[in-house]
Amino acid sequence: MMQMPVRLALAAGVVLLAAGCGPEAPVTPSFYVDLGHSGASVDVAAARTMISTYREKNGAPALAVDPELTKVAEAQAREMAAAQSVDVSLAKGKAARARLDAAGYPKGPVVANVSAGYRRLAEAFSGWRDSPQHNANMLDKRMTRMGIATAYAPGSKYKVFWSLVLAGPEQ
Repeated sequence: MMQMPVRLALAAGVVLLAAGCGPEAPVTPSFYVDLGHSGASVDVAAARTMISTYREKNGAPALAVDPELTKVAEAQAREMAAAQSVDVSLAKGKAARARLDAAGYPKGPVVANVSAGYRRLAEAFSGWRDSPQHNANMLDKRMTRMGIATAYAPGSKYKVFWSLVLAGPEQ
């Protein structure tokens, strides 16, 4: 005859095994993940896929992720978050081309989208798509590479600041 502690241990093991066999918790797609917290960052691969698919459906080439453009986007997002405003990106010497020149990036066409307040990639993308100027930047056929980043500012009313930098071939 089994002793009571052994039976309880076996019963607990069966319960744990059965719990592992149940349906898995749904995984939130990365473009719906809330980035409004410390340590959060945009899924660059998901952003590239989302933006490139949209571009291809509108006759523009897909984009490649460029690590240097990503670094520039990261610096821009951090700067906006520190200032708690996207206006810092509009200051003299802060335009996308000036940022790339300062980083030693090759000459060529460049555009950038900045925004604040969107907590998810899907929201930022939709906001850019619905804005004529931001949409034109995303669909600019000259662009072939991208960098994207977010920065979190807990004290800001916006919380999440976005930078998307797109560049074309060196000229």
